[in-house]
Amino acid sequence: MIIDIPHRLERDEVKRRLQSRIGELPEHIPGGIAEVSSSWPAPDRMAIAVGALGQQVTGTLDVHEHFVRLTVTLPAALSFMGPLIEAAIRQKGEKLLLEDAR
Repeated sequence: MIIDIPHRLERDEVKRRLQSRIGELPEHIPGGIAEVSSSWPAPDRMAIAVGALGQQVTGTLDVHEHFVRLTVTLPAALSFMGPLIEAAIRQKGEKLLLEDAR
């Protein structure tokens, strides 16, 4: 699944927001127990892994000049939830990248 989320921010601000808010991700995952790990294997790429309910979801966030491209690999057991997961990611991502920093 590939999701592009637009932004009007400087790349450093996008990366700062991603880094500072990645810890909130488990709050948005049903089941209440999720483990999230992230790293920056390249200056403009964040890699993430989310484990919850016996499933592992991996992905990358590539920061571009006007958008962030999230590429997510869903396990077969979660593929039927793809549209719901995409909608949630898009909603939360747009809020994070389009709202004023507070």
